[in-house]
Amino acid sequence: MHNIRSQHNVGSIFRTADASGVSKIYLTGYTPAPIDRFGRKVGTITKVSLGAEEFVPWEKKEDISEVLDNLDAEIVAMEQDSRSINYKKYKPTGSVAYIFGDEVRGIPKKVLSRSDFILEIPMRGQKESLNVSVTAGIILFN
Repeated sequence: MHNIRSQHNVGSIFRTADASGVSKIYLTGYTPAPIDRFGRKVGTITKVSLGAEEFVPWEKKEDISEVLDNLDAEIVAMEQDSRSINYKKYKPTGSVAYIFGDEVRGIPKKVLSRSDFILEIPMRGQKESLNVSVTAGIILFN
C-alpha cells in the first residue's frame, strides 16, 4: 500500500489480505501502520481489520523504491494509465507484488515506471474509479 490515507482502507485491505492468503504487506509513503510510532495499536485499523494485522506480516518503509529494489516478484501496479491492461488479461508467471495507491492521486508516475505490469478494472458506470479497498478485494481474489 503506497500513500493510502484512510485508516479504514488500510484495515479493510489487511482483512482482505488475510482472507486471500497474502504473504506480506508493505506500507510505504504516508500509509498509516497498525502500530503507531509510540508502539500503540491504531484503533481504527485494528477495528476494521478485525485483528488481521496480527496475522499478516507487514513492514513500514517510507521509501517505496527501497521495497521495490528488494522484491523477487513481478511488480504489478493497479492504476488507470495509458499502458494499463484489463486485469482479467493478466496471467502471473510467479510471485506477484501488487501496488495499491493513493485514493485521490493514484500511483506516482515514478512508481508506475518501475512496474512490470499496470492493470485496471474497466469502469462501466459514471464514476471513474473504485475505492482502493474494493479494488484490492477484486484483485487479490482474482
